Amino acid sequence: MSSRQICALLAGLVGLGAIIGATVSNEWKSTSRASSVITATWVFQGLWMSCGGNAIGAVHCRPHLTIFKLEGYIQVCRGLMIAAVCLGFFGSIFALIGMKCTRIGGTDQVKARIAFFAGFNFILSGLCSLTACSLYAHKITSEFFDPMFVAQKYELGAALFIGWGGSALCILGGVVLCLSLSDGLSKSTSHSGRAYGYNGATSFVSSRTVGHKHPINNRRPPPDYSTTSQQFDKNAYV
Repeated sequence: MSSRQICALLAGLVGLGAIIGATVSNEWKSTSRASSVITATWVFQGLWMSCGGNAIGAVHCRPHLTIFKLEGYIQVCRGLMIAAVCLGFFGSIFALIGMKCTRIGGTDQVKARIAFFAGFNFILSGLCSLTACSLYAHKITSEFFDPMFVAQKYELGAALFIGWGGSALCILGGVVLCLSLSDGLSKSTSHSGRAYGYNGATSFVSSRTVGHKHPINNRRPPPDYSTTSQQFDKNAYV
């Protein structure tokens, strides 16, 4: 069971790293080369910056200086990705405490509950990241295939695929950690059943020994024939 928990923790950590990389990346969307007349320059945007590059390798980035003038879906994606990072961080801490190979956290039942809580955090982290990436991708695709949209069209960036992969790993690791709760509780119940059966056998043996002791104490002592034999000898001589 500890090997599965280690694999789940590694999957969660890799997924958390991918979510962090997708959050800070500036390639959530990039200009479509098919719909652009000038292909020597391109524009790519992220949650925090808007960048532009050209064919000679020069890249210039400008952060989003305002919050209130940003589109609503960008602000929602920001909040979801920050929540995903925070939940994944706390899930990693609780997973380290709840693993069976560590010596902190208390008994097996308590560690199983902590591991379940860590898995729940990983699942929420993956769902938040998955929702943010899917919302952003839906906005891009709806604008791209809209014939009435005349502004610059964008395509899906690499950060979206990284975010989707990290979300899948976090959800997978969280599910495995959640399954450790049932294993921990089943083992605890089996140990308690064995202890109960042993106590019953001990009490049964003790009752049998007590039952054997009482008849032994109630037995009459054997008769003493020594005095009778002495009297018989004396009468014989008389």
